Amino acid sequence: MSGIFCDWKRNRRNIKGKIIMVSFRIANLATTNRFVFYIMIPYLVCYRLFVEWFLGVELPWKTKVGKGLRVFHGQALVINDGSVIGENVTIRHCTTIGNKQVADGSFSRCPVIGNNVEIGSNVCIIGNIRIGDNVSIGAGSVVVKDVLAGSIVVGNPARTIKRHESTDFNLELVSSIQNITHID
Repeated sequence: MSGIFCDWKRNRRNIKGKIIMVSFRIANLATTNRFVFYIMIPYLVCYRLFVEWFLGVELPWKTKVGKGLRVFHGQALVINDGSVIGENVTIRHCTTIGNKQVADGSFSRCPVIGNNVEIGSNVCIIGNIRIGDNVSIGAGSVVVKDVLAGSIVVGNPARTIKRHESTDFNLELVSSIQNITHID
């Protein structure tokens, strides 16, 4: 059962984030076994109606998501089911993570996002790209190219403004921002 609640602490004081993530984890668990899947079809339909249509968060149950996903202000969030999201990732509202249509009319693969990544609001991450560990993506950024681990990227198209060698820089950056703005 701990797998269902693996995002609970990271969504502390965020009841909407907790509801979204517990609902997602149950739906994701239901797809691991064909027999369980057939039994859980009514739940999966309710999941789609409630989380996607009512709450406005498209997080398909087939998406590969590491533990500790934090969803701030969960609305207008679109994540393609081919995306891979690492552990301890924070995603804010109005964010799109998915594939893009290439010149021949086919669609690319989806992004792979590393661990400990902070994604600001209104960010678009599209295409067959990799976002490294300990990356911060500024609000309103459009990321269409790989991002090296330890980077801070901003803008449209996103560009690296700072790169840290330390693996703890992201946690230090987040705590300093939280101290200034008093957010959780």
